[in-house]
Amino acid sequence: MKQTSWPNPFIEQRADPFILLHDGWYYFIASVPEYDRLEIRRAATIDDLVCAEPAVVWCKPEQGPMSKLIWAPEIHNVNGKWYIYFAAAHTQALDDLNMFQHRMFALECADADPMTGKWIEKGQVKTPFDTFCLDATTFSHQGKQWYLWAQKSPHIPGNSNIYLAEMDTQWSIKGEPVMLSQPELDWECRGFSVNEGPAVITHGEKLFVSYSASATDENYCLGLLWIDMSADPTKAENWHKSSQPVFTTSYENKQYGPGHNSFVKTKEGEDVLVYHARNYTEIEGDPLYDPNRHTRLKTLSWDAEGMPVFGIPPADHC
Repeated sequence: MKQTSWPNPFIEQRADPFILLHDGWYYFIASVPEYDRLEIRRAATIDDLVCAEPAVVWCKPEQGPMSKLIWAPEIHNVNGKWYIYFAAAHTQALDDLNMFQHRMFALECADADPMTGKWIEKGQVKTPFDTFCLDATTFSHQGKQWYLWAQKSPHIPGNSNIYLAEMDTQWSIKGEPVMLSQPELDWECRGFSVNEGPAVITHGEKLFVSYSASATDENYCLGLLWIDMSADPTKAENWHKSSQPVFTTSYENKQYGPGHNSFVKTKEGEDVLVYHARNYTEIEGDPLYDPNRHTRLKTLSWDAEGMPVFGIPPADHC
């Protein structure tokens, strides 16, 4: 199959990018540099997302638990309704000391068109720990709907681990979450001890979860978890974890800190890795406030054993 190539960067100043293919349309959502709103783009092809007009579907309130630092939204269609999951912090998160106070929240739209439909706040997605959490996604597997996210445990050092739970509603979970991964390897603990940004893809007889690790500077990279499709995903021992990162900074190509990815398919069935990265390392202040984590795309291939081949982040090109 001929591998598709896109301009790099694909969409500038959009971090934590997520692309959904639904009913023949591509939907794009990501963090905006101001961290103050949720906007969606829609196009008939992936390429056309670049110039698609964004529709702002929600803006943060002035005060309250969803009033600061709107991070890493995802849009999903489940049983005919639209959902956006995003992380937000309380009004009081005004300084570095209090920055990591995020919780996860959900919006629902029952209208056919999420660009113009009415979005309703469904509140916080609560988990057993009332601690820093972010980067939730949802997927269907084995006839159940699952919630997959990153959260800090009060019992484990570090910033965040990866958890999985079955969903009760699209804004609540049931049962006891299982921890799939925690930052324990050197490449997961550079700058910060982080596992975050999980994304799901299936291929053959395996289900894969990519995730991001380490600080959001040039140390940021992707790790990989996987499980047999028939295995019980609530049993931690059924999951496997890569001993090395699968997608990392390319100094040769001047691509730094590739991470927080999602996956989508072209209409021809080709798997696409959607991610962000910078093209420089000289960051002033906190990397989170540097706006130039641009959305980038590359094809994802598979080896003879059915494992994903992420390759190397390609250099900037038109």
